[in-house]
Amino acid sequence: MGPILQVDALYGGYLPNKPVLHDLTFSILQGEMMGLIGLNGAGKSTTIKNILGLLQPQKGTIRINGLTLAEQPLPYRATYAYVPESPELYEELTIREHLELTAMAYGLSREDYLSRSHALLEQFHMQDKLNSFASHLSKGMKQKVMIMNAFLIEPSLYIIDEPFLGLDPLAIRSLLELMVKMKNKGASFLISSHILSTIEKYCDNYVVLHRGHMVAQGNLVELRDQSELPAASLDDIFYKLVKGDS
Repeated sequence: MGPILQVDALYGGYLPNKPVLHDLTFSILQGEMMGLIGLNGAGKSTTIKNILGLLQPQKGTIRINGLTLAEQPLPYRATYAYVPESPELYEELTIREHLELTAMAYGLSREDYLSRSHALLEQFHMQDKLNSFASHLSKGMKQKVMIMNAFLIEPSLYIIDEPFLGLDPLAIRSLLELMVKMKNKGASFLISSHILSTIEKYCDNYVVLHRGHMVAQGNLVELRDQSELPAASLDDIFYKLVKGDS
């Protein structure tokens, strides 16, 4: 089986002939969790926007389950779920209506919708907020709704940008448990986060970006070799890789 996500020789950015990303290549296999790490402005969000199709690659190709966005846009988009850093909800819809809308958009059966939504509402302690409008929710609760919508559809690939911002410790624990559960069922993850001590415990591999270039890639052992820091933590490795040119 080929990779779930394959990024090949990607150049991308916001202005023609001025790429933010330079020759970025990496892949994520089924059941693999990859951490995308870098300083602010390193190119993490640009990478994610290219994968989502919000930006068009200037050079290179991106495939999810062997599909490109240009060739098969609907199957491509149906393969992933995205949780952005800042929650974006319809202010005049309730939590129930958000979940129902997502279920309809992705063609979930009524049975799957009911069982999955019940489990998610229970896991994130949101049962009593089911009929609350998005405009009445705190930022942390809005983030929980975004997470529940993403996990409701159980896609092949989850793309999660700074997942822990705005969440209380109990919600962070619930999210991490849910990620492990779906990973064990074969789902893949691309996670962008500054909380390196947390993702070190959960990610299988890492891509380290700096100024739009990939400066290291691999599992923790391989990153230790590349940084010449045997037995170092991910935080120490990252500091070594970027400190001289930040």
